[in-house]
Amino acid sequence: MRQPGDRAPAPGRLALVQDLINTADLEAGRDRLLTPDQLDVFCVDHGIGEIGAGPADVSAAQELREALREVCRAHTGQPADPAALAALHRQVESAPLVLAVDPDGTAHAGPAGGLTGHRLLAAHLAAAVLAGAADGTWARLKTCGSAPCRWAFYDHSPGGRSRWCSMSVCGARAKMRAYRARDRGPGPPRAGLPSVG
Repeated sequence: MRQPGDRAPAPGRLALVQDLINTADLEAGRDRLLTPDQLDVFCVDHGIGEIGAGPADVSAAQELREALREVCRAHTGQPADPAALAALHRQVESAPLVLAVDPDGTAHAGPAGGLTGHRLLAAHLAAAVLAGAADGTWARLKTCGSAPCRWAFYDHSPGGRSRWCSMSVCGARAKMRAYRARDRGPGPPRAGLPSVG
């Protein structure tokens, strides 16, 4: 998926989290997770396989997506909404992880057996977040600081201080809004020329 500002996508398993968040383009008003079929296609495309999604799974996946969007906003220094944190915790509590060992001996967290629907998706997302937390990449998955945008992006900058998905679009808009606010901000009226008379 092409990223704003030609940014590289999130590395490894975090791409799943980024791609889920970005199934909703808030600024354009487009959502690619509206039906069970769309959710199944998303999961197949990301290596999870068909999850047997139903309407309740779509609602749960949308809730999970928005909770993750809010948590990634916290990576830019904004505190996460407690309701979003509660929703995220509730979702992952019903999606247990187990130790998975690959044929080459690599160990990682993976979904417990028997999970289906949104619980299987939630387990894969939780495993991706844990892997990112372990290797230091999780904190660099952020949502754009521009309120109408809030697109998920991966901050590859050396200092890890990016706040916008695209400096040339969202960053420029934010700077222009700040400039206008300062320009018309409170302060004493400018002194005019003295009247002559």
